[in-house]
Amino acid sequence: MLTGIHILLTLKCTNECDHCFLHCGPSREATFTLGQLQTLVCQIKQLGTVTIVYFEGGEPFLFYPLLLEGLRMVRDAGFDAGIVTNGYWATSVEDGLHWLRPIRDLGIVDFSISDDEFHRRDKNDRKAEFAREAAQQLGIPTGSICIEPPSVRHEARKGKPVVGGGVLFKGRAAEKLTSGLPVRSCEELTECLHEDLVAPERVHVDAYGNVHLCQGLSMGNIWETPLIDLVRSYDAQQHPIVGPLVRGGPVKLATELGLAINHGFVDECHLCYTTRKLLLPRFPQYLSPKEAYGL
Repeated sequence: MLTGIHILLTLKCTNECDHCFLHCGPSREATFTLGQLQTLVCQIKQLGTVTIVYFEGGEPFLFYPLLLEGLRMVRDAGFDAGIVTNGYWATSVEDGLHWLRPIRDLGIVDFSISDDEFHRRDKNDRKAEFAREAAQQLGIPTGSICIEPPSVRHEARKGKPVVGGGVLFKGRAAEKLTSGLPVRSCEELTECLHEDLVAPERVHVDAYGNVHLCQGLSMGNIWETPLIDLVRSYDAQQHPIVGPLVRGGPVKLATELGLAINHGFVDECHLCYTTRKLLLPRFPQYLSPKEAYGL
């Protein structure tokens, strides 16, 4: 039962963060049109189970008029709304107030600001701080998303190296941040730890129409099949990618689909992403969009 929809308003972003799940950046173009947003909100309403809709990206504030209209649609449809942003637009608290007053007036229940080393251009970059202060002054419920760079620690009892920091090694992180980190045997990577692939409560939807169960792993396409039909017909076991994942995790996906992967990986996401990228030519309709794989 889906209760949350995260709209990837655009894949364009001011930054090209090394940990980005979707390889977003300034050169990406996939952005919703107003008509597509209207269609999607109607399809969400048809489900009858969704309570909250988030706008994220990429960076949704790059298309500010579209973001405002999307928030208005969501409010009028009876949903709560949230936003995820890097706060690039808040060059001062006063500037942030001007950007956020129209959003405050439309009403949102969560305003999440990415504020960490990946998003700051330098140590003097205070834009996320200014955005947070402006939101708090306006009474907007505000939180921070802080991901630390990968670090290695040793478990006290077993003495095994463990990678910490909060990065999930999929998307650009799998290609940019894994070098030199300790790896685990493929045989250990037997489950998905971060997504409920059998009964997902939230999905992401991009401008191409892909319904992401996990970034780059699609349930189907809403421009081809209405969302309500995709949800009603979804069967994890019958999905060519999800099926092996729920039966035995990333290692099962690789072995069941005939891939010989013998070296180690940092974590489950690292093996899953690497395997899915190899399978992309065979399952392009389910491993979409190509941008999620850096293509």
